[in-house]
Amino acid sequence: MPERLNSFPPILPRNPRVLILGSMPGEESLRRRQYYAHPRNAFWPLMAALLGEPLPAEYEARKEMLLRHSIALWDVVGTCFRKGSLDQNIQDEELNDFPSLFDSCPGISHVFCNGTRAYTLFKGKFHPPRSIELIRLPSTSPAHAVPFERKLAAWGQIRTALNYP
Repeated sequence: MPERLNSFPPILPRNPRVLILGSMPGEESLRRRQYYAHPRNAFWPLMAALLGEPLPAEYEARKEMLLRHSIALWDVVGTCFRKGSLDQNIQDEELNDFPSLFDSCPGISHVFCNGTRAYTLFKGKFHPPRSIELIRLPSTSPAHAVPFERKLAAWGQIRTALNYP
């Protein structure tokens, strides 16, 4: 069995309004210690397009972009075994502590799950407070072969949640 993998702490603004959840960082992200580090993952280009900002080259600037817009980022899985990067290979997962997160961040109104696996893992174990809307978005992974424009249209729900025109 491969070694146990650990996710990252959340990217957490002072008063988050939106939470985006992935399943578990892939191999490249774990190696680089950065969310969505695979160069073909569409997450950061999507976020820049949605937020009307140029795509920052540096990871710290990418995190700052989320923080400026009150967007928190985390993964559903805190620790697991997994061979490779595919979500379907996640085994023996332990999930992150979402009740504590929601208690400490009462301004979160929407949870957006990046792909089906993040959505099913989260929904299977947690029931967010009634005031929080849970939404599944198409995965930004390069393994999910959907054109960027279609992903951008679906991910546009984040702009609505932030009350952006």
